[in-house]
Formats: sequence, structure tokens, C-alpha cells
Amino acid sequence: MSSDPYGDRGNKDVSIANPRGGGSAEPVRGGGTATAAPGGPFLIGEAMTGGYGKGPDILHDCTISVDKGEIAVIVGPNGAGKSTAMKAVFGMLDLRAGNVRLNGEDITALSPQDRVAKGMGFVPQTNNIFASMTVEENLEMGAFIRTDDYSGTMEQIYDLFPILRDKRHQAAGELSGGQRQQVAVGRALMTQPKVLMLDEPTAGVSPIVMDELFDRIIDVARTGIPILMVEQNARQALEIADKGYVLVQGANAYSGTGKDLLADEDVRKSFLGG
Repeated sequence: MSSDPYGDRGNKDVSIANPRGGGSAEPVRGGGTATAAPGGPFLIGEAMTGGYGKGPDILHDCTISVDKGEIAVIVGPNGAGKSTAMKAVFGMLDLRAGNVRLNGEDITALSPQDRVAKGMGFVPQTNNIFASMTVEENLEMGAFIRTDDYSGTMEQIYDLFPILRDKRHQAAGELSGGQRQQVAVGRALMTQPKVLMLDEPTAGVSPIVMDELFDRIIDVARTGIPILMVEQNARQALEIADKGYVLVQGANAYSGTGKDLLADEDVRKSFLGG
């Protein structure tokens, strides 16, 4: 990875990120509404408590956030609730307490579809591409909420991920794991999101591919899009993180800058292998 992942962050081509979010599409109509909630971080899931369906709580008063210009990383042991926290922020489970705010709006009641229209891009860990479709068709599917000309955005994504330009007519399911992840991220970027959420983007890839993916994530952050990311490769993720959260049993155990968490002796011994 780059020796200076923070250098020149914030302005390679901000047009890939739409400050309004969601292109020019109208919100997908769900059951809830967003309400004004000024102040605070750009995206925050605050004091979240909840679980799936009628099951027990998995999250317990959990708070995670990311601000403009940041990469925020959620780490912790298996079963700590990392992906559940991400899904809660995206609206994939009902909160029994707490709230989610995006750019000054309380969006707790909105469906995931409405959150995409508000400007949230989400890349799940698995089943995140259309395997039988070509790379280009996958990217086009990402523009489903756009009513404007999205060809310029596609060119920007090909500039970010040059291998996708070379393989644009190839079925996405035939690509390597790292290349499939680039397709998934690219498809999320086609919505021109205000914030990008990544759930375990380096799961199952080799260390070399992991480093390449992290470099590409840094490149995306340099376009001006804040990134909230769940990662099992904690040490490597914290190296590129402006902000880090360590979750244990669905609750905040430690938080701080990536540098501070890497230097914390308790964090190193408990979660980073010493």
C-alpha cells in the first residue's frame, strides 16, 4: 500500500460524489420519513440497540459514525456485531433504541431503498454482484435510481479501477475475488453516493489483493466520499483509518483514531495479535 495513505486526500474528482446524493432520482417510497436533526457527524448510528426480527438484541447502545473526508473502520472479534451495526445504519434491521442520522436528517424510519436515494451506498460482504452479467451491465444496474446521463460516472469508475475497463464485456462471475469486489464498489459508486459503506471488502482474498483493495479504497476516499467499513483484517484496516471502533458483544469497547488504536496495548493484545 501507499506509504502515505492520507496524502492528497479529498480532491481527485469530486464529481463522482454527488453532494445531493442519489443523482436526480426521486426517493423510493417506503413507509417512513426523514426529519431534521441538525448537527453532529455526517453519518451516525447513535446508541443503537436492536437485533433481527423478534430475536434477542445483538447491538447494545452501540454508536458508530463517519464524517466528511474520513475513513472509519469497525473491527472486533467474530460475532461482535460488526456487520449487524453496519446493517442497522443501512436500515436492514429495526432499532429498538437509538437513531441514525445522515447529513443533518434523522433517517431511522427510512427503508434501505430510501436511504440509497438519500445518498447511502452499501456493498454487502457476499452476493454483491450479478455473476451472469458483464462488468459493464453490473455498473449499469448501479445506476437504477439515476435519470440523468451516467456515462461520465462510469468513465470515472473505469479510471478508479482500470482492470474493469479491460474486462467490461466479461461476465462478472468469471473475475477474481478482488476484481469482483471492485465491480461491487463500482456499482455502488454509480449512484453518486454521499457516503460509502463496505462490509468486509477484503474477505477471502490474498494479502496482495487485500493491499490493492485498500489502495483502491483510499483512492475512493480521495474523491471526497466518506467511507464506513467493517473489516476482519483489523491491523491493516486501522492503518488506513482516520477513525476506528472496536466492538465486543455488540457494544463499543474502544474508539479513537486508527493510529491511537494501533498504539493501544490492550487493543493490540486483545484484537491485533500483540
